[in-house]
Amino acid sequence: MSERLVSAGRRMALGLADSVVTMPLLRWTWRGQTDNAYAGDLPDFRPADREAVREMMSGRYLLASKLFETGGASPFSLDVNHPDWWNNLHSFSWLRHFRDVRDPGEKLFARTLVLDWIGREGQFEADSWTLTLTAQRVLNWLRHLTLVLDGATPDQTRTIQRCLSTQVQSLKVRGALATDSVEALFAAIGLLGAELCNVGDVPDIDTHVTRLEALLGRQLDRDGLHLSRNPKLQLSLLVELASVRRAVGRHGSPAMAELANRIDRMHEALDALTLSSGEPAYFNGCGQVPHDVLVAVQANGPSNSRRSRLLGGYGVVRAGEAVVIGDGGLRPPPGFDAEAHDGALAFEFSHGSELIVGSCGPAPSDLPDSQELFRQAVAHSSPTIDAEGAAQQRGRLAEPKPLALDTGEHMLTMTSAGFSGRFGVEVERRLTLLSEGTTLVGQDRIIAGGDPQGLLALRFHLAPGIVVRRAAGEGIVRLTLPNGAVWSFLWEGAQCREEDSVRQSAYLGFHRTRQLVLETNIAAGTEIAWIFTLEQQ
Repeated sequence: MSERLVSAGRRMALGLADSVVTMPLLRWTWRGQTDNAYAGDLPDFRPADREAVREMMSGRYLLASKLFETGGASPFSLDVNHPDWWNNLHSFSWLRHFRDVRDPGEKLFARTLVLDWIGREGQFEADSWTLTLTAQRVLNWLRHLTLVLDGATPDQTRTIQRCLSTQVQSLKVRGALATDSVEALFAAIGLLGAELCNVGDVPDIDTHVTRLEALLGRQLDRDGLHLSRNPKLQLSLLVELASVRRAVGRHGSPAMAELANRIDRMHEALDALTLSSGEPAYFNGCGQVPHDVLVAVQANGPSNSRRSRLLGGYGVVRAGEAVVIGDGGLRPPPGFDAEAHDGALAFEFSHGSELIVGSCGPAPSDLPDSQELFRQAVAHSSPTIDAEGAAQQRGRLAEPKPLALDTGEHMLTMTSAGFSGRFGVEVERRLTLLSEGTTLVGQDRIIAGGDPQGLLALRFHLAPGIVVRRAAGEGIVRLTLPNGAVWSFLWEGAQCREEDSVRQSAYLGFHRTRQLVLETNIAAGTEIAWIFTLEQQ
């Protein structure tokens, strides 16, 4: 209890200090070094799309898979109730699409948008100056500063450089006061990027590298996975880290070796949690991610090992063209659990380029009232008892059981004690890939010492585009995938029904899908067996 009180007191004190330094009366302290000059020296490996430039110049902004038309007005003047789109706009990640433009008019348009943002948001605003957004914006401006300043007047150049310096100063002042660990981490990345591009002073790269490495050391597990267990956040961090890593390499910093090693482990963890369909598993807040950015990030990491392994509370089984990723239900530690989902014993399954079984993902950012619904176990391909998941434990959360992986048999065993407090049982799930990944066998078993009661349900959320066919009275369901492949689903020990479902998709938006549900009343030793198998053509 005392540790929690100390932690809460520290957060309160830091929050108060941040409120003080962001008061208009004291913001002048940020401008002690606003005459610093920066050069656009950071590499950007993300792909650029010239068509996106044309669309923006015509007033159509497709960001975070959401399209808004401005009708000729500034995008920064819109009142948009879509946080992902808004954050993407204010982070300037779209500036990369202007990277290869040669037309003076297109360069002028990019510069006009930067100056427009400065005119509207150049003074501190709580929403648009969060540490994460500010760091991402600083890094994106530094990647493309040469483009933005090409053709600028001396006054415009001073305005942009001064605003850039002010944002860097805000990272220095506020980064040390951050109550959110992830925000502090992004601030450190932004400061390292700024130091790498600082042409007005002798750069102190080693100090910034050492600080960033220390922060990563506190926020990553031994496998290189962020403690939030969120693959989407892992990708967001790697977008920035891979860029500054390249730039630091040109300076030959001796402090970079350990940081480079951590970044390599982060790449490997993200690769492990990516299905063969090219999507990261939808666990703990991860939903749609830009596929082209994911591929670009993965291309900048070490060679993919693509092996079965355990990491960060997840189990990964690979055989042939198939990948199964299971969530053991490890709860992220306090401070990293804002996006935690009740996904204990959930799994996602892909074969080749096709996702077969997944999860719903988080609620779309423009549906904030649905966030808690999509965090529940029923939104995952996982077992529930009386529609409750393992994490809906009353009182103290049960410690997760260790995962067991048999690489020779391509079998993952996950056990959850999260149901013991309410139902007096543990649930064990075994997932086994057979025949070079063309068959997935599942076994879900109730472990109990007494006479438990409740309704055990297993949910299998099917991927978008899968057509479900089941003849009346047959104990088999046939699934036709978008690529034409047909998979059979068989089961025993339960009743099967079909229901509606949804899934976030990087290509289709929030897409309506189907799910299969197996149900039976629980008793000691209750077991449900099920199989997905590819039918030979």
